[in-house]
Amino acid sequence: MELDFDFMEKTFGLLWTGVPVTMEITIVSLLLASPIAFYFALNRIKGNPVVSLISRGYVSFVRGTPIVLQILLLYSLLPSLLNVIIQALGIEFNIFEQVDPIYYAIVVFTLNTVALLTEVFRSALMSVPSGQLEAGVSIGLSEFQTYVRVIIPQALVTALPGICNITVNLIKGSSLAFLMTVKDVMAVGKIAASFGYNYIEAYLDAFLVYLILCTIIQLAYAGAERRFGAYR
Repeated sequence: MELDFDFMEKTFGLLWTGVPVTMEITIVSLLLASPIAFYFALNRIKGNPVVSLISRGYVSFVRGTPIVLQILLLYSLLPSLLNVIIQALGIEFNIFEQVDPIYYAIVVFTLNTVALLTEVFRSALMSVPSGQLEAGVSIGLSEFQTYVRVIIPQALVTALPGICNITVNLIKGSSLAFLMTVKDVMAVGKIAASFGYNYIEAYLDAFLVYLILCTIIQLAYAGAERRFGAYR
């Protein structure tokens, strides 16, 4: 079987039109998940029994179920649940037609990322000697100021490799957003391939696009690690 290189050349450029959607899912999911994950991690370290129990159960549940199943369940259940609520409130709004599927994708990947980031943040915070909190308080800083000025900068440097891995996996995992009819890189490739059944060529193009994206992200995080290494 011969590859259609003309199709590959044309489709390779076309796939980049889906990159903004892929990056939007990745960046927004990380931004939304980070404060929740940090709250869970901090409370587990402090020994808050209620939050610790909730976070441990949540992390175990998310890490123990396939993300494909999470996508299919949430995409099936969430719109229907929201529709029931909207109808109960007497609001005239067709949630099935008027809500962009990308919002469902962001919800799924945010919920998944919270669990992963919680463990990264917890490990990073635990790597900072506990005596630094006591030292900060002893010189007149509040606990909040000590965390912001002393502990968090050090912990974030330690967490950067883990955050990098999560970001790369999030970019790759977002390729499943096409299951929710989101027009990301993978969806653009599948649509282009469907006209002439050039799926192998489209998948090879998608492979290259994801490889380039993930390489850029890893280089950016490596630069950040070098830049902020002074906080170690």
